Amino acid sequence: MKYILTCVSLLFVVFLHAQEVTKEGKIYEVKEQKIFLEGKDVTESLSLEDKAIIFKEAAAITEKTKLEAAAKLQEAEAKAKLAAEEKAKAEKTEQLAKVKAKEEKAAKKLEKEEAKALKEKEAAAKALEKEKKAAEKAQKKADKAEKKAEKALKKEEKLQSNLIKAEEKLDKAQKKFDKLKRKGKLSPVDENKWIDKIEKLTEKVEKAKEKI
Repeated sequence: MKYILTCVSLLFVVFLHAQEVTKEGKIYEVKEQKIFLEGKDVTESLSLEDKAIIFKEAAAITEKTKLEAAAKLQEAEAKAKLAAEEKAKAEKTEQLAKVKAKEEKAAKKLEKEEAKALKEKEAAAKALEKEKKAAEKAQKKADKAEKKAEKALKKEEKLQSNLIKAEEKLDKAQKKFDKLKRKGKLSPVDENKWIDKIEKLTEKVEKAKEKI
């Protein structure tokens, strides 16, 4: 009689507790027309096809469990003597299932941690590569700027040199003109030539200054 009452209780448990359905490696719980994944209601986020499959599987499990409970009720009297043995066996199975579930949980946790570590390692490698490229780009930019500065400096030095040469030519021509004129060795034509030459050299000096 006690075994029969246990079977009846089991039948009620079937209706009151959620059914577990495994699909694509995920364990869903179906309870009161709702589907849970890891304790979270995901009913509305699933496609109609997935919901139909899960509900159908849960119903099949429920029906199967009901049939098994009914069969146990019918065989209750015949198996009364074996109740204690079956109970011990069930407890052992449950214990093994818990141990297995615990091991699976630990394995999943380890796998998750390893995946996280790998992801972090890859992210760090990408960040390092990005920094390396940025440094190379900055170096190229700096090298380019340095070459540009060197080029500008050389240009400036050349312009300065041209100015000095132009000023030296003008000064030399001016002194020679003054000397020749002072000694009276210049004809009016020569003097005009010298004046034109000095004016041209003066223009060159002014142009050289403007470029600087």
